Amino acid sequence: MSTAAPARKDFLSVLDFETADLERCLEIAAHVKADRSLGRQAPTAGSLEGRHVAMLFEKASLRTRSTFEIAVVELGGNVVSLQPDAALGKREPVSDVARNLERWVDCIVIRTFSQKVLEEFAAAAPRLRVINALTDDQHPCQALADVLTLREQWGQVKGRTVAYVGDGNNVAVSLVHATLMLGINIHVVSPDGYALPDWAVQQAALAARHGARLRLFTDAADAVAGVDAVYTDTWTSMGQEAEAEQRRQIFAPFQVNDALMAVAKPGALFMHCLPAHRGEEVTAEVFESATSVVFDQAENRLHVQKALLSMLLSGQHH
Repeated sequence: MSTAAPARKDFLSVLDFETADLERCLEIAAHVKADRSLGRQAPTAGSLEGRHVAMLFEKASLRTRSTFEIAVVELGGNVVSLQPDAALGKREPVSDVARNLERWVDCIVIRTFSQKVLEEFAAAAPRLRVINALTDDQHPCQALADVLTLREQWGQVKGRTVAYVGDGNNVAVSLVHATLMLGINIHVVSPDGYALPDWAVQQAALAARHGARLRLFTDAADAVAGVDAVYTDTWTSMGQEAEAEQRRQIFAPFQVNDALMAVAKPGALFMHCLPAHRGEEVTAEVFESATSVVFDQAENRLHVQKALLSMLLSGQHH
């Protein structure tokens, strides 16, 4: 099983991967998932031996932080937890922080607001591997887990269709990238003013493989008609709390409920990146239904991130 490093040193976006990198990451993830019960006897248990991976989180995190820390430890590496106010505050330029850290650690996992800050950080430190653990623009590690989940459920994914219902946010952007690269069609339906950003639509055209298409909708039932999976996310993301009431009204027609799921293909999967607000973007019935794979997605964060770390740090020594 090759863990040959991708051409780019960082994973700031799904688009930092070529399609072959994405395919390989999913293959490795499936292997490490199957091997996890072997514990310290797993083939990858020492793959980050002697490596240090820093965690820098400016936003709250349950799944991403837990799974990255567990991933590093299960691969034999060391976790270094940084104080966000010291590292991305006003004490010193972001580029200086990056240039310090590359002398000490091999990789850093960053959750922050600005994609530009992340790019500046990565550019300043040519030896440091930088992983995007969520920005306002993109959430690429979530998308890796999502497409691993689809592979597990469907086997062959090419030609399938996923509908994303709701805010054209960071999760939507990365999901569009990953699905199209694997030949999965994606429908994105959002209220006026909350659509996928233009830059993401342009990127999607370049990312698409195997004839996969992105289609944009404004009517939820139109978008979901006959699809293989329905994906939603919270209506109000971190940092948008002041807009919560206004968003609840605007997004009400976009709730994923039994009536909407009935328009999809029979047995269509329900997906959510979590945390979920039952009674808002999804009803409790759909969330707890037999075709809901939300906790598979959450579990798969661990396995894809182990694969990602293995790929970015394979054979890289100071």
